[in-house]
Amino acid sequence: MDPQLRPLFEAATRPYIRAGQYAWHFARGKLRHDPVFFSLLRLGLLPDRGSLLDLGCGQGILLSLLKAAKEQHQAGVWPRDWPAPPLNLGSRGIERSERRVRAARLALGGDVQVIQGDLRELELPQCSVITMLDVLFYLAKEEQERLLDKAAGALAAGGLLLVRETDAGGGFAFAMSRWSERFAAILRGDFRQREHYRSAAEWIAELEGRGFSVESQPMSEGTPFSNVLFVARKAGPEAERFDNTGIEQVLHRLK
Repeated sequence: MDPQLRPLFEAATRPYIRAGQYAWHFARGKLRHDPVFFSLLRLGLLPDRGSLLDLGCGQGILLSLLKAAKEQHQAGVWPRDWPAPPLNLGSRGIERSERRVRAARLALGGDVQVIQGDLRELELPQCSVITMLDVLFYLAKEEQERLLDKAAGALAAGGLLLVRETDAGGGFAFAMSRWSERFAAILRGDFRQREHYRSAAEWIAELEGRGFSVESQPMSEGTPFSNVLFVARKAGPEAERFDNTGIEQVLHRLK
């Protein structure tokens, strides 16, 4: 790990000691090996203000990272070539698993709200940013479409939707992703789990069909998987200002 990232890594994962050894090791493993979390900060994709809703937030790793990022930056400990993190962005999460919600609440305390509920049934509150990292493929295709409809309706004009999904058109890397997910489900004892994947082109079509402008980039660096990050902006005044910051240049750093 880059030594510059070590303080942020430790600050984001240390609170999970309160949730037990498994939660602590899981958080450290995700932040060490999954590129999407640090990439959101390194690329400056999140706005400084507004409200973020993390759907399917698990044990709240992204929420913990954002909290730690703000604290680290304010303390003057921050990677020198990174943009400032969101300092005025409120955040909360929704998660179905009672065990993961409990771990998130123990780690985050009262600083960040984590709601237990089924995304297929809950109405989403209005917000300016929604993140869905490895969430949609767990849902049937009709459920995926309904959740995207709800996300589009919950976002303010110019709102940002960040979706990370597996590209079913990714050849051998997709096969590795699918095998890995099946193995993980077996380890969890979830033998009934079924995944519903789409190609990157299909995801883009679904998002554009709901009025989003979409950029996509691979998000599997350092892994054998076929993950893609979709940066989708809802039409509106905020979208115009976002475009003026040079989203193409920001995403070009991923290539």
